[in-house]
Amino acid sequence: MVRDSNLLENPVSHGLDSGPIYLDYNGPTPVDPRVTEAALPFLTTHFGNPASSHWYADEPLRALAQARTQLAQLIGADASEIVFTSGGSEADALAIHGVALARHPADAHVITQVTEHPAVLECCRALQRRYGTEVSFLPVDREGRVDPRDLADAITTRTALVSIMTANNETGVLQPVSELARIAHDHGALFHTDAAQAVGKIPVSVNDVDLLSIAGHKLYAPKGIGALYVRPDVPLEPIVPGGGQERGLRAGTENVALTVALGTAAELARIDLAGSQRRLSRLRDLLYDNLEARLPERLHLNGHPDHRLPNTLNIGIKGLQGQDLLTMIPEIAAATGSACHSGAPEPSPVLSAMGQPADRALSALRLSLGRWTTRDDVTEASNLIAEAAKRLLSKTIETR
Repeated sequence: MVRDSNLLENPVSHGLDSGPIYLDYNGPTPVDPRVTEAALPFLTTHFGNPASSHWYADEPLRALAQARTQLAQLIGADASEIVFTSGGSEADALAIHGVALARHPADAHVITQVTEHPAVLECCRALQRRYGTEVSFLPVDREGRVDPRDLADAITTRTALVSIMTANNETGVLQPVSELARIAHDHGALFHTDAAQAVGKIPVSVNDVDLLSIAGHKLYAPKGIGALYVRPDVPLEPIVPGGGQERGLRAGTENVALTVALGTAAELARIDLAGSQRRLSRLRDLLYDNLEARLPERLHLNGHPDHRLPNTLNIGIKGLQGQDLLTMIPEIAAATGSACHSGAPEPSPVLSAMGQPADRALSALRLSLGRWTTRDDVTEASNLIAEAAKRLLSKTIETR
């Protein structure tokens, strides 16, 4: 169990030692060195199968139980309600396909919304293709939020599941999960939320939901580990059947090292959640203020000004394409949120669904901060972005 409650004294990830300023924490987070330290013995000394009945199983079995408890404490769940998976995508698939298959997918109705992560959208489309499941895709407003009235209009007595994310991975926009879950429950439907981008960044509770997905690599744990919270008595058909592990909901010998990593990461996040939230929101706002001061009347915010993650800033700079700008700044590692096929950038589907025209969507930059982002990082990054933007804008004017 983690003993050190002071995250300000935590060791810096070695992956950040010599690289550019990392502003892509909504992608993979660097693995916290304390997470690596906790997991390493289970790749070497404690190699046993936790399901075995001999001495080599004892420590893996204890560690598996502790990791389950650590993760449950972060989200206000009971340890028995945590199912470990290979990541957030599998957790989403187990929730969505598991409910539909338990209900009989040809008779089920599933509701989601247009700016969900592809892990949810493609699960829903797969149900449509394979079984003829009826799926409704709710719109979002210009700030990226679902209107609860749209859910109330779409839901029917056949609706088996409503799946709405907690926080958007591109814009950081927070959905009104409690209100949406109440509508689902009032109509007898289950409610699932993909909380991969929210867990560890803001307080997240399972009180209002039936199913909740978590991804380790958004939480300073390695890739390849995640979890699904499953409320007791939720009917769920496993999509990986087999030996009966994880309450019979996800077969396969548990990856003890990665579950220990996820449990340790969850405890570290829980210990300093409030402090981290305050620190990151201040740095996020400083980054925006610096850019706005250097690029007056050029900057626009994508998403909701208040209902968003504390670490996420999605902006556009008028007259520029985000990818062109990032190409000029190798000193910064960030994202645009746009897809690129055969060298041709395409507008982000998330921003397009929010009603943004193509030129504004293509101007987007997603700047996401994290555990090791400093005030100096933010100051330097804002200077680099502003200077590169001014050079690009000058070139644009010269070529007209």
